Amino acid sequence: MPRLRAVCIVHQLRPDTGFLGVTAIDKRPVTGAVRVGQFGLRGDVQASRKHHGGLQKAVYAYGQDDAAFWEEQLGRPLAPGWFGENLRVEGMDVNAARIGEVWRIGRTVELEVTMPRTPCGTFARWVGGADERGWVKRFAEAGRLGPYLRVRRVGSIRAGDEIDVLSVPDAAPTVAEVFRAL
Repeated sequence: MPRLRAVCIVHQLRPDTGFLGVTAIDKRPVTGAVRVGQFGLRGDVQASRKHHGGLQKAVYAYGQDDAAFWEEQLGRPLAPGWFGENLRVEGMDVNAARIGEVWRIGRTVELEVTMPRTPCGTFARWVGGADERGWVKRFAEAGRLGPYLRVRRVGSIRAGDEIDVLSVPDAAPTVAEVFRAL
């Protein structure tokens, strides 16, 4: 059964050389229940709702299998939140999720897959800048992006909650297919 390995919110805003001058990519796991509202997780911040938030990008999920792949590639442990994700998920391939697929997490929260994450300069700088030259291209080519989700039903979630896939639109493309088409 798929489940949440971790629920992550912003640890602290960090200075960034991007156009906003600050980033909220530094996410860390929290213990206990976290309230999920229309714009995402309580206690989280989206420095740029235009590029990394808003209703259609309220929550970002990343798969544990994908994180393990990058741990091997980069030769270091990558704790939940390292990819800037809100949800570290295990037991499911999040990149094979179809656009419009609906997940129930815990008893009440319902999320809908809306689009793949598009890696950006902020992410490249977070990963290590000059230490990982070509990171955005490398990350994109691996196709291990993870999806953004919109909140269909609010409530609370916590690490360990089961994830039930409530519906999957048959004809919809997967997260990976949409990114490749871009």
